[in-house]
Amino acid sequence: MERPLTHNIKPRAEPLWLAEYEKAGGYESVRKALRTMTPEEVQKLVTESTLRGRGGAGFPTGKKWSFVPMGADAPRPKYLVVNADEMEPGTFKDRLLLEGDPHQMIESMIVSAYAIQADVGYIFLRMEYGIAAARLRKAIKEARAKGYLGRNLLGSDFSFEIYLHTSAGRYICGEETALLNALEGKRAIPRAKPPFPQVVGLWGKPTIVQNVETLCNIPHIITHGVEWYRRLSRGKDGGTKIYGVSGNVKRPGAWELPMGTSIRELLEEHAGGMKDGFAFRGLLPGGASTAMLVEEHLDLPMDFESIPQGGSRMGTGTMIVLDDHTCPVGFAQNLEHFFAQESCGWCTPCWEGLSWTERILQSLEDGQGRMDEIDVLTMHTKLLAPGRTFCALAPGAMDPLQSLLKYCRADFERHIHEKRCPWRDEPNGADGARTWPVSSSMIVPTR
Repeated sequence: MERPLTHNIKPRAEPLWLAEYEKAGGYESVRKALRTMTPEEVQKLVTESTLRGRGGAGFPTGKKWSFVPMGADAPRPKYLVVNADEMEPGTFKDRLLLEGDPHQMIESMIVSAYAIQADVGYIFLRMEYGIAAARLRKAIKEARAKGYLGRNLLGSDFSFEIYLHTSAGRYICGEETALLNALEGKRAIPRAKPPFPQVVGLWGKPTIVQNVETLCNIPHIITHGVEWYRRLSRGKDGGTKIYGVSGNVKRPGAWELPMGTSIRELLEEHAGGMKDGFAFRGLLPGGASTAMLVEEHLDLPMDFESIPQGGSRMGTGTMIVLDDHTCPVGFAQNLEHFFAQESCGWCTPCWEGLSWTERILQSLEDGQGRMDEIDVLTMHTKLLAPGRTFCALAPGAMDPLQSLLKYCRADFERHIHEKRCPWRDEPNGADGARTWPVSSSMIVPTR
């Protein structure tokens, strides 16, 4: 099985419901874990698999779980929370999994909860994912009726329940502690760390917050073993990855491929290369909050250690492509507008700095920019760098900006010299149509 995460997913088809899912090997990992393994043995397998978080940070999953207090004296209840608030512009991989194989999500949660001895699980779902919500509710109902959820699962001493929580919708909820505040009914703002959620999380109890794609790897590791899982990868990090490409390419979409697949292979083979009449200028490799890479970086493997060599991060592994018919300044302004409006306002550098950045970019687009404002933008990329704000929202917003200033500075200066946006006043698409920067609302997954 070369595509463990997506092998059940068929384009434009209903997902496998319980009977079909079981025939395809579903819930085998639950039976194996509960009947033949201890929680510590499950954690050990996950650690040895070298699975790293697929939500963007890439933190080793087994190590994260190891911080949860275990044993009879551990505080109870313990919680497992799935971060399904997929609001990163350009990212749609979790939607693919939730809509296409909801029982895989439920199975993943049961095994993961057993490993940390969690009593309750929550799926914190992005508000706009209505299809995913309906399918998850049905899958939870089916699993509960079959005895996979509730008291004494499969006759064991382990009990676990899952609840679906539909988010009110804010980008900051992707930050795990802001997500926990929102789940508790509070304002969605990040918490100070330490203490970390693994020890003091939801309602002050030990909590693991994990991305959808990350957890969906767990059943396959338990069922097929560590060596099998690590062989799926082309690098030191085990498993496969759901990569995505959006922008003016011939086949935008998402594909499950070996971890470490090169950017060039993704762009040229799977996405089909650039549309006719469009030339490649650069790409954000892991969603909107990653720095741009250019032609010289195309042979880098898409993994957590290789992409930083080009000055960026793999992030979610879903790239946004910039072409020669899209204004780089407008591209930056669109991104910074999103981040500015999604700032939670908890710390001054973020909400002041991002709105200031957006206003400058808009003035450049309107032909009213000044040369010294490029220096002000550069200053913001330093003042909003990691460690200067309460959480990573503003530093993430600065990553694409600083790289666009580096690779497309002439385009910024041209706006000032010509007192206009050169892309705004005339058709610029290959077919005579105008093209604009990608936004989160434009993205639809192609399966």
